Amino acid sequence: MRRVVFVVFGSVLATALVAGPALACGGLVSPNGTIALVRTTTLAAYHDGLEHYVTGFQFAGGGADFGSIVPLPGVPTKLIRGGDWTLQRLEREVNPPPPSALVLEAAGAGSSRSAVVLQRKKIDALNVTILKGGGFAVGKWATDNGFRLSPDAPEVLDFYARRSPIFMAVQFDATRARARGEAIGDSIPVHVVIPTSRPWVPLRILALGAKAAQPIDADVFLLNDRTPAMLPVPRGVPELGPAARGLNVQVSEPASAGLMTDLRSDQGMRWLPKSGMWLTYLQVRARASQLRYDLAIDASGRARPSPVDAGLAQPGDTSVPASGNSLWGLWLAAGLATIVFGVAMRRRRSARMAL
Repeated sequence: MRRVVFVVFGSVLATALVAGPALACGGLVSPNGTIALVRTTTLAAYHDGLEHYVTGFQFAGGGADFGSIVPLPGVPTKLIRGGDWTLQRLEREVNPPPPSALVLEAAGAGSSRSAVVLQRKKIDALNVTILKGGGFAVGKWATDNGFRLSPDAPEVLDFYARRSPIFMAVQFDATRARARGEAIGDSIPVHVVIPTSRPWVPLRILALGAKAAQPIDADVFLLNDRTPAMLPVPRGVPELGPAARGLNVQVSEPASAGLMTDLRSDQGMRWLPKSGMWLTYLQVRARASQLRYDLAIDASGRARPSPVDAGLAQPGDTSVPASGNSLWGLWLAAGLATIVFGVAMRRRRSARMAL
């Protein structure tokens, strides 16, 4: 299959949410429609051709069963419980707590009409299912399993299925959570490993079922072997190209030795190298109507992220340039052509008036 489902190639994707469900860059599917996505945190890490997608699913609500659907770029080779504090450590790296808080912390120390089920696994109170199928098939699977989809779900699921027929469905089992003594708000990390050469982060799915003016609030962490090239180009990147509305780079720097040591010490994170990774921290602060794109990343160093992976072009469409610089060139050429045309028309009108 195509690529790693999240950004920092071989990525670790983590999703967490405050006062609402954290859906790992997924779309909520709920029996009662009373759950709302408030905030999402994601870590996508790419290394040695693998995307490590680590997600912390945190649900809030009245205790009913519900879940989310996450588009994936390929079939996972590993589906395990993730580490306990990887996302929190990343948040602290870019938003250090005040010294007093640190003291307290230390003291407390496809085309088929039916979706094909490829993998199933229970992780704590979550039922995780890897599906293969087209948008209709995946949507039907969700409704057959007791979940209600929003009216825009068919369009959004088809949008992803045209690029990859692989989805991850995550269901929260309230009964099993109570038996395990878990609270509704507890975060349950999931670690997905996906072989891919084209990592990308699904962002449009976050707006599934949201009203046009509803704010979408998400944090995205990338870990790469080199500085990533992204499309669309986030604001704050010193590169010519069309800037993504609502997507802003806050940190872009070599990952510190302390961060890498801490991440490697968490459960299932020893695959990370001891050093040499590039950390990118992006914030999504957009209205649902603005979030019409995904984030494509080129991990090869050639600076040619895919416009198809970014959702800016259809599969097989070669008319859209593959890099931010090329897109900027296209826009610049169009602008110059418009100026030249305008000047020519003005001269023509002046000549007629002179006659």
